[in-house]
Order: sequence, then structure tokens, then C-alpha cells
Amino acid sequence: MMKILGIIPSRYASTRFPGKALALINGKTMIQRVYEQADSCEAIHRLVVATDHEAIFNHVKDFGGKPVLTGNTIRSGTERCFEAYKEIEKEENDFDVVINIQGDEPFIQPDQIEKVAKLFTDKKVEIGTLIKKTSSESELNDPNVVKVIKNLSDEAVYFSRAAIPYIRDKEKNDYNTIMFYKHVGVYGYRTNILKQLVQLPESSLEKAESLEQLRWLENGFKIHTVETDKDIIGIDTYDDLIKVTKT
Repeated sequence: MMKILGIIPSRYASTRFPGKALALINGKTMIQRVYEQADSCEAIHRLVVATDHEAIFNHVKDFGGKPVLTGNTIRSGTERCFEAYKEIEKEENDFDVVINIQGDEPFIQPDQIEKVAKLFTDKKVEIGTLIKKTSSESELNDPNVVKVIKNLSDEAVYFSRAAIPYIRDKEKNDYNTIMFYKHVGVYGYRTNILKQLVQLPESSLEKAESLEQLRWLENGFKIHTVETDKDIIGIDTYDDLIKVTKT
């Protein structure tokens, strides 16, 4: 049976919203909400929070979660997942897949994590992620919303902050006739692939778009996608927090 480790990266020093993991959303911290949602996914056999800060570490312990302390110079969520995985591997080394669940998405649904987990029943899948259809021009033109093109095998071809594909003939085509997808930031990696990804040097495409998954594509790794019909609300700024606490 395939064994899956769920890891929630949660760093304290967010550029736009420091300490947001501990921000309250209707009486519960954001990190507790993410943890409880992920813990409800039956596909995950063990779940941990990977953090660089003792306040988050202690809070996760207090609500009954499992924290792992990681370094504070890590460049990405993938690297933080790998550092946490190395610690877990010392005591339990038979995980087949690691699923990276974003620590700032408190409304992630267990079935969305399950979708990513199910991708790995196909032994050819190296990396998996979620995508969602979008026809919103505001999202397509928002550089903070990452867009993705996939091929007929549901493998990602490219990710971009720009609207892709570009509509050349807007008189014959419009945003309602072209299929657009946005990326939903939940990743799964086979453990042997995760070990390879963190060894890769930063790539030119990654630098251009500031998207680490382009490093993987540029180095020949395949990213399989699976579609969700539900939006995930991420909390990037204090204004985002205010919006969700009012709903």
C-alpha cells in the first residue's frame, strides 16, 4: 500500500504578512485550520507542520499537532518539505509520497488533497498538482494568479503569471471559448523525486517568473495535473485575512 506523508510548510517571516500562521480566523489560528483540514484526508498516513519559528512550533504542539523545526534560510516550501522529510525519515523511512499542503490556505478541502494523492496510483507520476478552470479576465490578468497550460495527457506544459494561452485573434475567439486553467498550489512528489528536485540549481525560467516549478520542467521532470472545481482561498496579506473573517 502506498504510504503518504503530508507536510505543511509554515514560515514566520512572510514578506507581506509576518506571523500570519498564528493569525486568528474566527477563533482559530490559520495553521490550526490548515492542519485540521489536512488531517481529515484519509489518504495521508502522517501529517506534520514544518516551521522555522518556535512560536509556531509550540502552538502546533499545543493544539495536538506534530511540528518539525526547520532552518530559517530555506528558499522555498519544497526545500522546507525536504528538510522536514529528512527528519521524519530518521524514524520512519517507508514513505512513498510527500504532499506539500500550503500553510496559508485554511479552507483547503480534504478531497482536494485526496485528488493529488490518487495521481500516484499511476507509478509513472513523478510530481502532481491541482488546477482549476477559470474564465475570469481579472484572474487571467492578475500576476499573483498563476496560470497553467496542460497537454492531452494532463501534464503541465508551462506555468506563467501572464495569461496563457495568448489569444491572437480576439475577433474570432474570446475568454469564453478558450480553456484557461489556474494553478492551485498543492504539490505531491515521490520521495525519490523530491530528493532530486532540491538538488537542482535555480533556472532561467524560474528567475523570470519567480515560479520554482519551472525549474522542474526546465530540467525535464513531468508534473501531472488533476482538476478541482473548488477554489482555495489563500491568505497572503492582512487585507485577505479581513475579507475571510467577514464572510
